[in-house]
Amino acid sequence: MSARENNPQEDGFFFEKLEVYRRSLKFAIELCQLASTFPVKFSRIRDQLIGAAISVPLNIAEGSGRRSSKEKVNFYKISRTSLFECIPILELCLKLKLLDQKRYRYFRKEDIELSKMINGLIKSL
Repeated sequence: MSARENNPQEDGFFFEKLEVYRRSLKFAIELCQLASTFPVKFSRIRDQLIGAAISVPLNIAEGSGRRSSKEKVNFYKISRTSLFECIPILELCLKLKLLDQKRYRYFRKEDIELSKMINGLIKSL
């Protein structure tokens, strides 16, 4: 990565141009919106889902700002691991009837696609 990619440009930061970042941000927003509808008795699940979801774009952004490939890969792997964490939380939500089957399938599919995109980002380094 060039020094230019580590520095903000007039039109934003490098990571903001990455499709995986934009999609993961949308995914996080959608999961936060879902979690905000949970009853108070499910606050632990809500907080865990929000934490895992927002970790994905945050770690992509942070990783893109690192200078060495090894550091970048570490943050991208953390991002991917946060996606893995979302899967059992979403399963719990489905079984607890906090979301319906259609939305569960949508989130699961998006999670899998984002995981593939992050794998591609890691392999590109």
